[in-house]
Amino acid sequence: MSDFIGRFARLREAGDCAAIIEAIPYARLMGVEFCEDEDGHLLFRLPFNPRNVGNTRLPALHGGLIGGFLENTALIHLMWNRESQEAPKIVDFSLDYLRPGKPQTLFARCEITKQGKRVAHVLIEAWQDDPARPVAVARAHFLLSTD
Repeated sequence: MSDFIGRFARLREAGDCAAIIEAIPYARLMGVEFCEDEDGHLLFRLPFNPRNVGNTRLPALHGGLIGGFLENTALIHLMWNRESQEAPKIVDFSLDYLRPGKPQTLFARCEITKQGKRVAHVLIEAWQDDPARPVAVARAHFLLSTD
C-alpha cells in the first residue's frame, strides 16, 4: 500500500475531507471542497475565485478548470467508495456536455455507474444554481489495481 493510499484511508475513516484535499496538490490549488451528506453521498464544491475566470468578457469560468474539477471529483469519489491498496488510474475522461459557468460556486456529484475487477466508470454532473440545469456532464473511466 502506498503512503498516500494509507493516509487517504485514515482521513476517510476520520471523515476529514479538508485534509484529503490538502493531500492532493491540484485539488488544493483549485480550492476544491467536499463533504459527506446525511445520506452518505459526497457533495463537491468549487468556490468562486476571480482567478478561475477564463473569459473575462462574459465572464465565465475557465473550461479547463471545470474539466479539472470534474476529473478530481471522480477520482476522489472512486477512492472514497472503494477499498483498495492502490490508487485508480484514469484511462479516459470525456465531457458529454459543457456550457459556460457563471462566476459563482460550482457544485458536483458523482455516481459509479459500473465497477468491475479491473475497470470503473464514473458519471459526474456539475451545476451552479439548480442541479436540474447542469453546467457540465462528464464520464471518467479508471483502471483499477488487482489487489
